[in-house]
Amino acid sequence: MRAGRRTYYIESFDTVRLSSYRVRHSPFIERYRTDQTIYGIYCNRLYPLKTAPGEDPLPNYWKLRNGVLLFDVPEKPLEIVGPDAARLLDRVLTCRVDNLAVGRARYGLACREDGTVLMDGVLMRLGSNRFWYVQANGDFIAWLQAHGVGLDVEVNDPDSRVLQIQGPQSLDVLNAAIGGGLSPDFRYFHAGWFEICGQTLWVSRTGWTGEVGIEIYCNSGPEPTDHYALWGDLLTCGEPFGLEFSSSSSMGIRRVESGILDNGSDIEPDLTPYGAGLGQFVKLDKGDFIGRTALVGADRRQLLFGLICPTATPQSGLQVSYQGETVGHMTIGTWSPTLDTGIGYVRFYQPLTGAEGWLGKTVTLTDRDGAPHQATVDTLPFTDKEKQLPRAVWKGDGL
Repeated sequence: MRAGRRTYYIESFDTVRLSSYRVRHSPFIERYRTDQTIYGIYCNRLYPLKTAPGEDPLPNYWKLRNGVLLFDVPEKPLEIVGPDAARLLDRVLTCRVDNLAVGRARYGLACREDGTVLMDGVLMRLGSNRFWYVQANGDFIAWLQAHGVGLDVEVNDPDSRVLQIQGPQSLDVLNAAIGGGLSPDFRYFHAGWFEICGQTLWVSRTGWTGEVGIEIYCNSGPEPTDHYALWGDLLTCGEPFGLEFSSSSSMGIRRVESGILDNGSDIEPDLTPYGAGLGQFVKLDKGDFIGRTALVGADRRQLLFGLICPTATPQSGLQVSYQGETVGHMTIGTWSPTLDTGIGYVRFYQPLTGAEGWLGKTVTLTDRDGAPHQATVDTLPFTDKEKQLPRAVWKGDGL
């Protein structure tokens, strides 16, 4: 959607017809599918990118910021279960696992031996010896299984499809769906079992928007979720709060504003956690893990930053220069409706000497037509710098 130079998209999409062979449809697809729906593929799962080719994401963007929306997302949980489950996860993740309490979630990175990022995701502890790792796009189950050889642990795909309810009124919807009594102790990165409209489901206070939100994980067996009923029941419970379905277009803008990185595109395969600005999630004092030796001696300087450009919308692949030299490229970009400026993530090829490095520097963004635009290197996230929005406490009658 264009308004002058304001382009509200993450990236352009070519639409092609394809077979669903080896690509999983969502069990909710009949609730929103039309001949105009455009799908993406993530973790070998189809998900709705847009409801139609010319969809304007702005109305739903503001509903996400001020109200509540329902998203059908392709996230893929993996189950790690058994007496050595924590031991395996400590072996492959850079975060601490032993002190993660049941009913809690934690962001977790997995690295290769050379210290570069292989995978990122959210780790949740469902029981003393049972974990779910909600992975990003890519093959990770084989990595876990290979490194679990010799351990008393099983790694499997529970085939759980995930719904996200996001926005300031998302906890109102959850409270209605469980019949009332949602505890104020259900805080950010907490999780637990809830009776959602008569079905027992795992729910976490997480999401991909930087807003208050929840994720609902469906069951494949032995008591499979009635997906069709769940969708309708959630919309019924959410009707008093204006809950509506949205494609991921509104979520995509919001996740960039919130500084949420996508593994493999923003976190490029040659980046270490330090280069990606994620060094705080590396716990070198926890004991050995894959990639630890390389990370101990790794360059700690950051290479991935935010970029603000008032006169153009950054796009994936656009070149960034400094003092006449090409020094990096954009991994993603959009126009921020909240900040009313172009924003995106810039990947620099080399660190810049000096106390702050690239932070705060004025660089040049070259658009598709070859025109130069001044831009400023910034920290992430672009909005809600202290990340207080998703941490809002439920007070029993609204936030």
